[in-house]
Amino acid sequence: MTVTTDNRELAVRWLELISAGDVEELCRTCTPDWTMAGGPPDLPPGPDGIRALVASFGRVEQSWTVEDVIAEGDKVVVRATNRCEQDEFLGVPAAGITQVFAATFVFRIEDGRVAEIHRTAQDLQRLLQLGAVPVPPSSRPSSSTS
Repeated sequence: MTVTTDNRELAVRWLELISAGDVEELCRTCTPDWTMAGGPPDLPPGPDGIRALVASFGRVEQSWTVEDVIAEGDKVVVRATNRCEQDEFLGVPAAGITQVFAATFVFRIEDGRVAEIHRTAQDLQRLLQLGAVPVPPSSRPSSSTS
């Protein structure tokens, strides 16, 4: 196999492990200084960040369907669709509601392990599926006091 093929397989496997909630195997697939952009804020680097990421999901049942994989050098781009059901998403109650959304991940692979992930996902679409209603800033109550 080529490095590019191995990198492609590792990126797809990462989504399978996320779906399975296999935290320790995820930790083994990543570098000690792994980072993620586009996920929960302030994730620590490395395995502690992986554990914090998975813990942030709460109870979740999810599966990823990979639509496209593009790899060149140490980068792999995966476009995928997620179907999930969880108790809440970003503070919005979600129990019993299946959410379907697309996401794109850019993985940087270093020596056969995931070093970095950049995530872009349809999180607003998820919130709308849950019945959340965006409120324009001009409609929000003022936080200033007299």
